[in-house]
Amino acid sequence: MLPLIAFTGRFQPFHCQHLEMVRFALHRASKILIGITNPDEEHREQHPSSRHRHLAESNPLSLWQRRQLIEAALIEDGIARSSWEIVAFPLDQSERWPALVPLGTPQLVRVFSEWEREKVRRFDMAGYPTLVIDGDPAKRLSASDVRNTLRSTHEVPKSVPPGARELLSGWFNQNSGAWHGG
Repeated sequence: MLPLIAFTGRFQPFHCQHLEMVRFALHRASKILIGITNPDEEHREQHPSSRHRHLAESNPLSLWQRRQLIEAALIEDGIARSSWEIVAFPLDQSERWPALVPLGTPQLVRVFSEWEREKVRRFDMAGYPTLVIDGDPAKRLSASDVRNTLRSTHEVPKSVPPGARELLSGWFNQNSGAWHGG
């Protein structure tokens, strides 16, 4: 068993496949470090392999809200608080990573697209081994789809885990279709 595995993402919002990855990591490590990428507006960068990750409409939730969603989902799922830690993780500033994640900590990445392959390249170049899981694009749950469903139906889909689902519902104004509370 490894002492630590890191798992990063925007978590806009945290959904059931993210929770699945946390469970996967905790079957292989004593602790998981969950890094929330795009922690602030000022450092969002456009990348050819992910044309939307820097856009405001793709990042409606604040760092605080995403942290709250993850915590609520993990607690509701019964995952021991001592087995996880959440940090802001500036994916576009690799020089800051060693202060947040010990060098050599395996990074868990489920690869669905060129964007995830880019993350693997970045981690490898910075001295972080990757645990790559090949994702089936046909079964991919996308946070974009979750946001679009919420905007179109004004209901939080079941693809958001319990705990997080209730918080997200409270932050989305069902009448106006707008986010608040961040």
